[in-house]
Amino acid sequence: MAKNSIGLIELGSIAAGFLITDAMLKASDVELVLSRSICSGKYMVMVRGEVGAVQSAVAAGVEAGNFSVIDSFVIANVDETIFPAIAGITKAERLEALGILESFSVASLIEGADAAVKSAAVQLVELRLAMALGGKAFATLTGSVAAVNSAIESGAAVIAAKGLLVNKVVIPQPRPELLSEVF
Repeated sequence: MAKNSIGLIELGSIAAGFLITDAMLKASDVELVLSRSICSGKYMVMVRGEVGAVQSAVAAGVEAGNFSVIDSFVIANVDETIFPAIAGITKAERLEALGILESFSVASLIEGADAAVKSAAVQLVELRLAMALGGKAFATLTGSVAAVNSAIESGAAVIAAKGLLVNKVVIPQPRPELLSEVF
């Protein structure tokens, strides 16, 4: 089976992050993608694998984390553009329109970004996850104005459903100077 599912747990405790990472890896056959502290004293753990294995790992981590868990998710059939966007290695040739999703949590932002890129013909440019952001996260994407509007609405709805949407913005034909901030 394909290892096309991801799970993430965001925690309010760094010490609990180590405990949860261990619990997740012991619970099932998953690959550790990220396990690190993030701004404002939080910690995040992301795993990848078959959907059942990821579900088991996240369930074990949430149970072990108890009061420390801020947010979590499992995304089956995650859009593959999520990974280069997290790594910051996606390059867009030009910005026809720029869309930004901003969230209070890493987990909800990744869920929103996945929904956004699945809903319209857009290119995910970057996911910035809580580093030098006070624990918040944001995603940038580009495409036609109509596609970016549609994608931003889809992604924002997912984040807002958790009560964690900070803002959503669509900028048609952004000034070229803005490219240096985005790329």
